[in-house]
Amino acid sequence: MMQSTFPLLSLAIWSPIAFGIFILAFGRDDNPGLVRIASLIGAIASFFVTLPLLQGFDNAAHGMQFVEKHSWIDRFNINYSLGIDGISIWFVVLTSFITIIVVISAWEVIEKKIAQYMGAFLILSGLMVGVFCALDGMLFYVFFESTLIPMFIIIGIWGGANRVYAAFKFFLYTLMGSLLTLLAILYLYTKTGSFDILVWHEFPLTLSVQIFIFLAFLMAFAVKVPMWPVHTWLPDAHVEAPTGGSVVLAAIMLKLGAYGFLRFSLPITPDASHYLSGFMIVLSLIAVIYIGLVAIVQKDMKKLIAYSSIAHMGFVTLGFFMFNDLSVQGGIAQMISHGFVSAAMFLCVGVLYDRMHSREIADYGGVINTMPKFAAFFVLFSMANSGLPATSGFVGEFMVILGAVKFNFWVGMFAATALILGAAYSLWLAKRVIFGDIANERVRQLPDINKREFFMLALLAIAVLGMGLHPALFTDVMQTSVTDLLKHVAISKVN
Repeated sequence: MMQSTFPLLSLAIWSPIAFGIFILAFGRDDNPGLVRIASLIGAIASFFVTLPLLQGFDNAAHGMQFVEKHSWIDRFNINYSLGIDGISIWFVVLTSFITIIVVISAWEVIEKKIAQYMGAFLILSGLMVGVFCALDGMLFYVFFESTLIPMFIIIGIWGGANRVYAAFKFFLYTLMGSLLTLLAILYLYTKTGSFDILVWHEFPLTLSVQIFIFLAFLMAFAVKVPMWPVHTWLPDAHVEAPTGGSVVLAAIMLKLGAYGFLRFSLPITPDASHYLSGFMIVLSLIAVIYIGLVAIVQKDMKKLIAYSSIAHMGFVTLGFFMFNDLSVQGGIAQMISHGFVSAAMFLCVGVLYDRMHSREIADYGGVINTMPKFAAFFVLFSMANSGLPATSGFVGEFMVILGAVKFNFWVGMFAATALILGAAYSLWLAKRVIFGDIANERVRQLPDINKREFFMLALLAIAVLGMGLHPALFTDVMQTSVTDLLKHVAISKVN
C-alpha cells in the first residue's frame, strides 16, 4: 500500500460536501445567479482535486494507493481509512465530472429552491466519492447509506407528479436491501476484530458462511445495480426524478452496487462467488435479454433509457462472474462508459422536456428539421448506447462478449444478442424522435440547443468518443488491480 503524504482523497470527498453545506447555509432564492456560480465553482474545484490522483497513480503498483488512515471509534476498532486502486480511481474522477454536468444542466431549469438543489447534489457527490474510497467496512456502510438521503430529497422535492411514491419506493428498496449487508459486516467484525476491508479479504471462512455473506451482500448490491428481479424501483425513480437526479442515478449511483461486488463479494467470499456464479450469470443474462425486450416497447423516453440502463448493467455483472481478465475489465469499462452515455441520454431527454414538457415518444418526430445540432448529439449518444465501434459503448461490451466466449460459447452467444437488442431500442428511439417529417406544430417551433446545452453535451460527446478511440487510457489503469483481484478470487479461502 502506498501511503499518501497529502490527503487528496479526503479533499475529493469533503470539498464538494463543504461547498454543498456552504451553499445550503448562505444561498438565497432572491440571488440565484450567485448560488449558481458558487455551485459551479464548487463542482469544478472538486473535480480538479481528483486530477492529481490520475497524475500520481502508478499503473504497475499492487495494492492501494493514496492511503489515509486515522482512528475514528477506538472502542470498536473503526478507522477513517481511505485508499484507491485501479478499479476505483476512474469512478472518483467520473463522479466529480458528472457533478459539473449536473450543475450546468440545472442552470436555467431549476428556478425554486436553487440553493437546496445544488447543495444536495454537491453533498451527494462527496458521499459517492467516499463509497469508492472507503477501506473500512463501517465507513463504507455509512457513506453507502448516506447517499440515499440527498437522492431521496432530490426526487421527493424536484420530481414529477408521482415523486413521493417514487422517492419512497427508491428509499425502501435500497434501505431494506442494505440491512442484511450490515449483519454481514458485523459478523465479519466479530470474527476478525477489525472493520478493515483488506483484512476481511484474507480471512478464511467456511463455504456455508461464505454463501450467507455473499447473499447478504447481494441483497444490497443487486438492488443498487439494479439486477433483475429487484429492478422495479429504477424506472419509477428515473421517470419522476428531475433531469439532474436521473443523470446522477444512472451515471454514478448504479455503479455503487457493481463496485460492491468487486470490493466485497468477490474477494471476501471467493468460493461462494464461484459456487453461485452460474446463478449470477443467469440473472445477468435475463437482465441483458428480457429487459432489453422490455425497453423496446416503452412509450416514455425516460422509461426506455431506464430499462436500457438495467440491460447495460447486466453486462457488468455478467463480466464480473466469469472470472477472466477480459470480462472483468470489460465490466468495469462498461460501468465507466455507461456513466458517460446514460448521463448524455437523460440530458437529451431533459433538453426536449424543457421545451415540450412531454416525455412521450409519440409527441415527437422530425426534430432534426428544427434542432439539427441537438439531433447530431442525440444520434451520436444513441449509437454509443447501442455499442457502435469507436464509441465508449463498444469497448466494455466487446470485452465482456470476448470474455464470455472464452468462458463458455453459449453464454457468449446469449450476451451478443444484447448488441442486437441495444441497437433495436436505441436506434428505433432515434428514428421516432429525430427523423421523419415534423409530427406536430409544437415540434415545428422548437428552438435548437443554446450554448450552455451545447457545452454540456459536447463534454460528454468528447468523453464518449475519447474512450471509444483510446480505451487503453482506461483499461491500462485497471489492469494490475484486476489481475490481483482474480488471483485472490482463484485462491480457496475455505477454512
